[in-house]
Amino acid sequence: MPADRFSTTARLRALGSQAAERVYRAQSRRVRAPRRSRLTGRAALLALVLCSLVVALAYPLRQYIAQQSEIDELRQEAERRQERVEDLRRLKARWQDPAFVEQRARERLHMLRPGETGYLTERGAEDERRPQGDASDRPWYRNLWEGLDAADRGDAADRDDARRGAAGPNEAGSR
Repeated sequence: MPADRFSTTARLRALGSQAAERVYRAQSRRVRAPRRSRLTGRAALLALVLCSLVVALAYPLRQYIAQQSEIDELRQEAERRQERVEDLRRLKARWQDPAFVEQRARERLHMLRPGETGYLTERGAEDERRPQGDASDRPWYRNLWEGLDAADRGDAADRDDARRGAAGPNEAGSR
């Protein structure tokens, strides 16, 4: 049966097995050729969840930052108001001193002690240095009325008195 070895059926079998191996190799090359995408379904879902979290947290985070800056501004405002309260307390303590009250009455209201003689000059050397429309150019009752209006409004006159009170008794009276 050695002749059988070269028979047609044996040859066909050998060719068939060789052809099958070639087909298998060709198929395995085709399977490897198209690469799979690295983005799987799980990765896409994870990316979607992360994006939705970022979008959902963006507005509250923005609100939090805005509230923190508002809190800082309110703290600064409270500090300024506390300083204003301290200035007003110092001014109140100055007004408790009779010498300060007398000094202010002499400056603003042109009041004199009994026996003193007061002089008002027009266009004197001192008046040239003083700006026009100063409190000493007006009658005492107008100064008093404007002082009451300023105290009612709480504007610049009180701040000037607070500065003078903080400066000391010698600096407050000198002009």
